[in-house]
Amino acid sequence: MLRVGQAAPPFRAMSTSGEAISLEALRGKVVVLYFFRRAFTRNCTVETKGFRDNYLDLRSLGAEVVGISCDQHATQCRFAETMGIAFPMIADTDRTISTAYRTFFSLLPMISHRVTYVIDRQGTIAGVFNHEFQVSKHLDEVTQFVRDLAARG
Repeated sequence: MLRVGQAAPPFRAMSTSGEAISLEALRGKVVVLYFFRRAFTRNCTVETKGFRDNYLDLRSLGAEVVGISCDQHATQCRFAETMGIAFPMIADTDRTISTAYRTFFSLLPMISHRVTYVIDRQGTIAGVFNHEFQVSKHLDEVTQFVRDLAARG
């Protein structure tokens, strides 16, 4: 995984809404970039619903949420539609974004960590959150961190 203080790797991809999204286009906003293993699995569904339910609060703090998994684009689109997701989601089928963000387990290179990077307005990683099984704790910590970041200006 990447560390706090490192520059966030740039990316450009097609989102589930059919629009291109890039880190560069999000510059000036706090970006909550969360990586999950697979659409429609139990914990990933719980995590995604949590971000969905907190999306307006995070947006009010000046943050944008982006969800990424290595699922196929059609699967990611179906997942986003089924879950009623309003934020961009990316199918990283070629694994370039996940590789750049070092989300894969070292001994299991095809399985991604459940990791969220909070990227500050300048494009630097400000927070790293990794909770494989404590999904609600993960979301609570990310949300509180974004609140604290917003309060600091």
